Amino acid sequence: MKRKITVGGEALRFSAAHLTTMGDRCEPLHGHNYQVTAEVEGELTEDAWLLDFVDLKRMVRRLCDELDHRLLLQGEGRDMQIGERGESWEIAVAGRSYLIPKTDVVVLPIDNCTAERLAEWMCGRLKEELGAAGASNLTTVSVGMEEAPGQAAWHSEELGPHR
Repeated sequence: MKRKITVGGEALRFSAAHLTTMGDRCEPLHGHNYQVTAEVEGELTEDAWLLDFVDLKRMVRRLCDELDHRLLLQGEGRDMQIGERGESWEIAVAGRSYLIPKTDVVVLPIDNCTAERLAEWMCGRLKEELGAAGASNLTTVSVGMEEAPGQAAWHSEELGPHR
């Protein structure tokens, strides 16, 4: 019988700025107070655990910390040009340009900094963390990325039994 646990709430938040592109257009630079929800599904261990809530929260919190108070950039997008200029990232998009210190930026391996892609990125990273932790009883991981109250994007990945 499959079981599921969920973690979320105030402890799993981060604040970040981003630019999302839509063809040759780009939203203005703006930010969100994101809230993350993570779910894992699978079979109970011999000790009647799916996964310790504390461990799952810790994994998600570490991922939130990587993004907190940063400008999130799409490293694989075709509509935004990003280049290094000394200790800064130079960004050109839709007729605008920015020069931002590297310490304030996280370049993600995604094609757009939408809530959908952020959920996908975090889900993939969480999947890696769970694998490294030896959670072989889990079959599915899902991440919800809420960028404003009542609007969230979700991404799920199958882990496969006994990976």
